[in-house]
Amino acid sequence: MGTVYISTDDAFIGKTDERLKVRAQKETLLDVPLIKVDGVVVLGRATVSPAAMIELLERKIPLSFMTGTGRFLGRLEPELNKNIFVRSAQWQAAGETPRSVHAVQGFIRGKLKNYRTMLLRAQREGTTSLHSGITRLEQAIKPIHQTSIINALRGLEGAGSAAYFGHFGRLLRNESFTFKTRNRRPPTDPVNALLSFGYALLLHDIQGAINIVGFDPYLGYLHTQRYGRPSLALDLMEEFRPLVVDAMVLSAINRKALILDDFSDEPLSHAVSLTDEGRRKFLRLYEQKKQSKFKHPVMGRQCTYQEAFEIQARLLAKYLMAETDQYPPLILK
Repeated sequence: MGTVYISTDDAFIGKTDERLKVRAQKETLLDVPLIKVDGVVVLGRATVSPAAMIELLERKIPLSFMTGTGRFLGRLEPELNKNIFVRSAQWQAAGETPRSVHAVQGFIRGKLKNYRTMLLRAQREGTTSLHSGITRLEQAIKPIHQTSIINALRGLEGAGSAAYFGHFGRLLRNESFTFKTRNRRPPTDPVNALLSFGYALLLHDIQGAINIVGFDPYLGYLHTQRYGRPSLALDLMEEFRPLVVDAMVLSAINRKALILDDFSDEPLSHAVSLTDEGRRKFLRLYEQKKQSKFKHPVMGRQCTYQEAFEIQARLLAKYLMAETDQYPPLILK
């Protein structure tokens, strides 16, 4: 089952014996054993019974609340992991230290190399006019390991991302959808709406993984500290953006799993978002992507992306605690 997504407004989330039950308008929408639930995400309005909240806390199952468009509102989660040694190492690496610089190099290298793989794969499949984007990505990747100033590394990340999104529209093979530039807060076209919604869901999952390992999610290295921002979760999700969300969005559009009727726009702000039915489709596709398997290049075994979130968090913890010499970002070919 993995993560349970509840997108029906005014749903009631309760518990009966060892099962999570969701009801709305006197109908049962979901009845699932709690042992199969990794997380619960409420999109919109819902009522959660005290018994269900206590059970989720005791089972260490996070409960997150988002708006219908995916904007994060808050999170109920169990007591912080007791592994003080992980957090101590995390704090000791804070600032412009050799360990934080190395971690940032890994986050950015992983993201940009996965971006390059996306463009190379599309080029092999016949998409034209991608050469300049691939070249610019390679130019951003090459100096990463020699760059020891975090602000300079952020500049390389920005240059590589601009090169990738400058060519992202060419990866769409469905004439109903177009992409000109990345925009958000709010997204003003269907493709950006899907990317923003997917990244919000991915952030929820990455934050859950780093909480399990014992990190403080608010102390990051690539993303600067800001009140209420889970900077480390944003750091670690960088290498997963193209692998999980971008790949899933492109597949959904190109295979016409989502159509323009699955979107609506707000007349005043021009914000575009998924309809209720479109959101249900997207959530199913996202969960399927998370549960798909691949061979982890470091672990040497099959795992799901859901498992890989925690694997990468544990590899980062091992590096910060000096149990390994480097942090290996997840890079797939």
